[in-house]
Amino acid sequence: MSESSPLHPLLHAGLQSQLLLPADPEYAARQASYWSNSAKLTPAGILRPRSAADVSTALDALVAADQKFALRSGGHTQYAGANNIGPDGVTIDLGLLNWTRFDAATETVEIGPGARWKEVYGALQEHGRVVAGGRDGNVGVAGLLLGGGKTFFAAQRGFACDDVVRFEVVLPGGRIVTASAEQNPDLFRALKGGSNNFGIVTNFTMRALVCDRVWAGLNFFPKEVTADATQALVRFTDRVHEDPDSHLLFFLTYLGALTHQPAFHDIVVVAAYVQLAGIPKARAYQDFLALPSIMDTTKLTTIPDVVSEYDIAPPDYYNTFFTATLKNNPLIVTKAAELHSTLVTTLRTLIPTNDFITQCLLQPLPTLFGHLSTHSGDNIMGVSAQPVNGLLFVAVVMVRTPELEAIVYPMVREWVDTVKSYAATLDGNLDWVYLNYADGSQKVLEGYGAENVRRMREVAGKYDPGRVFQRLCRGGFKIGDVDME
Repeated sequence: MSESSPLHPLLHAGLQSQLLLPADPEYAARQASYWSNSAKLTPAGILRPRSAADVSTALDALVAADQKFALRSGGHTQYAGANNIGPDGVTIDLGLLNWTRFDAATETVEIGPGARWKEVYGALQEHGRVVAGGRDGNVGVAGLLLGGGKTFFAAQRGFACDDVVRFEVVLPGGRIVTASAEQNPDLFRALKGGSNNFGIVTNFTMRALVCDRVWAGLNFFPKEVTADATQALVRFTDRVHEDPDSHLLFFLTYLGALTHQPAFHDIVVVAAYVQLAGIPKARAYQDFLALPSIMDTTKLTTIPDVVSEYDIAPPDYYNTFFTATLKNNPLIVTKAAELHSTLVTTLRTLIPTNDFITQCLLQPLPTLFGHLSTHSGDNIMGVSAQPVNGLLFVAVVMVRTPELEAIVYPMVREWVDTVKSYAATLDGNLDWVYLNYADGSQKVLEGYGAENVRRMREVAGKYDPGRVFQRLCRGGFKIGDVDME
């Protein structure tokens, strides 16, 4: 192999046993394990380290050769280049750094970056514990936490990253450090929502929580109830503080060929409930429960079962996501729903097989979440500055081919832009952009606010003076690309 090969630095460093080449069956298996087809690029090789020391050796070798690389944990981010790289680089696949270790003495949990949340919850179930982690069991640990992390416990504890008490981080130069409130506190805060701008996290320590039975499931409604469901969403969002045990996910969706049930051959409205105290039909959900439903899957269950059953967004599609944060206004929700309905009509003409999926997703984002983040020591995302209750809006279209993806991508972008333009007439836009839902073209870090951008730049300069994670590490949202002057 020539010295110009992207793989040469890793082979020279003695990591050949951890390297997968395109001809290897396991290489194909790891590529296939990406959730979104859009993310399935073809790197020159996939490195699968087994320890923080291996990550340190690999990072040293790649930096010395000025070689580009990408990072992957669960592989769930949807767009090309977010967590993978082409033939001119190497993907560091953290999937073997997969562990969940409960410490009863400290009531904390160590979690490897390559774990998926269903594995984490499953391992903790025998101890009667959970963590404030991800809601989709197939999502990887590192990506969710470094992007902030929406969680069932948001009304109690803020974002998932707010419940991290310690990071183990491999820095350029090979140094392995701890970031916590006591050690490297500037790095600790910056990692909570700061993406891959500073180093490679090889272990997360989170607070353990007690959560036994929950009442959870999906309530499906016909689209004719959209107006009443919209009012229910807005009222729920303004009252989150009254019942922090009751979590809600709200969306309109077209499931296309995913289901053969006649009731689902049109857009449906979905309310997803997780009541952490295990109270069936809690008062917080009364407005939704009063609506006529098509299907109700609610039951007493457990967090591990909830995250394992979540499959509204299946794998092996080409996925387009755009997101925005809006004030909690029913007129804005109505506009987003109307545009979604128009788009579905267009797509049904474009794709006669109806093999596509859409989501018009709206989630409560009350000021409470930011206040809880501040109470936990704060993160770098700036949500604590949000002035009023908001809604996190996500526009999603999933199609079967890259050709269709190229067609629908500008449609989804226009959908979100139109919603934001309408919201602007009502003073209804909020600055924050949630990293884990954003398209790669969106201005995520700018939404964190000028002061947090300044802090991130200082931390990146201090811990990565050679700008390795700006120059060589592909994917994520780079602080070096932000221009707020």
